[in-house]
Amino acid sequence: MTTAPATDAAAKKLLTKLQRAIVDGLEDVKAADIRVFDTEHLSPLFERVIIATGNSNRQTKALAASVRDAVRDAGLPKPRSEGEDNGEWIIIDCGAAVCHIMQPAIRQYYRLEEIWGEKPVRMKLGAVKPRNLTAPPEEQATPARKSAARKTAAAKPVARKPLARKAAAKKVVAKKAPAKPLAAKPVALARPIAKAPAAKKAAPLKTVVVNKPTARKAAAKRAAPAKAPARKTPGRKA
Repeated sequence: MTTAPATDAAAKKLLTKLQRAIVDGLEDVKAADIRVFDTEHLSPLFERVIIATGNSNRQTKALAASVRDAVRDAGLPKPRSEGEDNGEWIIIDCGAAVCHIMQPAIRQYYRLEEIWGEKPVRMKLGAVKPRNLTAPPEEQATPARKSAARKTAAAKPVARKPLARKAAAKKVVAKKAPAKPLAAKPVALARPIAKAPAAKKAAPLKTVVVNKPTARKAAAKRAAPAKAPARKTPGRKA
């Protein structure tokens, strides 16, 4: 029953030793902006991610060599490294910890802190606890800044209006005449819609009788055939 806690304690001690060796190797060559993050809850392959910046290819290669020497001098297994050909981004795999040595432009572009920066870890015992880089800006403030903000807020006196001003304001309000009710405007009656004038009835047409000329009557009589005179029958003799 006591083997598991002892094993965990030994593993933590070994991890702390490895982390200390990597940080010492980076500090020996003046690495900039060294950050250590706990990644045990994010990946089963490693428990620490260490990120540092080198200003040139020469410095990044020197930092990688210094880290390897520091890990070897601590009696730990020899780490493996990648990316030393160009020196822009060198990865040193130390088993339980992975170290990323990057130039400023590469580090700003890939932003590994946003991936692994959920649980920052102190680089040294007694150092100030680093802030969480993945938290909102209001939660990233350090304890010193938070306490200073609280002191500043407490030091500011609360602005209070003097009693004389309050009394004067009450008098002014009392003197004001009550607002007159608005007179109701008479509602304009709607004008009746003008009807279109009815169409006038057309006057009845008058029939004009034209007298036929007398000449036509005479011509008609002439054209009519003359009637044959009636024949007299001879009278019977007695």
